[in-house]
Amino acid sequence: MVQQNGGPAKRGSQKWIQILVNEKPHVLNSHIARELDLSENDLIDWLSPLKPKGYAEYFDHACLEKLGVKLNRRPLKGFWPKNGPHWDALGKTTVSKKLLLVEAKSHINELISSVRASPASLKKIKESLDETRNFLNSKSAPDWTVGFYQYMNRLAHLYLFRQNDLQAYLVFVYFLNDVEMSGPATAEEWRAALDLLHAYLGLGRHKLQKYIVKIFIDVSKI
Repeated sequence: MVQQNGGPAKRGSQKWIQILVNEKPHVLNSHIARELDLSENDLIDWLSPLKPKGYAEYFDHACLEKLGVKLNRRPLKGFWPKNGPHWDALGKTTVSKKLLLVEAKSHINELISSVRASPASLKKIKESLDETRNFLNSKSAPDWTVGFYQYMNRLAHLYLFRQNDLQAYLVFVYFLNDVEMSGPATAEEWRAALDLLHAYLGLGRHKLQKYIVKIFIDVSKI
C-alpha cells in the first residue's frame, strides 16, 4: 500500500526528511555513510519520499516492492496485520545493497504512542511484539503496545527483515533546533529521552543493536 501525502509537508519531521531526501541528500547520506562505514563508491539510492511521486510513503507489501525484496522465510502476512509502519523514508545502498528503513523525529513527544487496532489485529501485534521482546532478551514487564508503541513496531519490523536474512538497517533521524515544533536543541537532550525509553522497555545491549543507526541533524544548518 502507498500513502499519498498530497504535496510537501509544511512542518515537523516529515517536512525535514522530505527536504533532505529531495534537496540535500548529501547531508543525510554523509551521516549514514559514516555510521555504516560505507565505502566511497557505495552510494545511497533514495526510494521515498520523492517529490515526483507526490512524496509518497510506503508500507506493507508496497514497502517490500519498493525495496525490491521478498520475505520468503517469514512472510509479512503472518507477522503483522495490514496498515503496518508507514516509513518516513526508504533507501538502498548501491553496492552493499543495505536496506534503509527510516524513522524521523523533530520533538520528544513524537516518541510517545499507543496502538489502535481491531481485536484480531491487536492479537497478532502483541504476539509479534512479544516474540521480538523475547529475542532481544528484554526483562521489562510493560505491554509494548502502549507508551512507545511506534518505536517497538519499527524494531519488530527490523527483526522480521533480519529473520529473512535481509541486510536491513533501522535509521532513526533526530532533528535538532526545530523551533516551530519546540524540539530539542542538542543531541544530548535526545539521548536522555532515548535512555529513558530503553530503560522502560528493558533494552540494554541487544542482538539488533548493530543494525540500528541514530543520527542527529541540525535543521538550522540545512
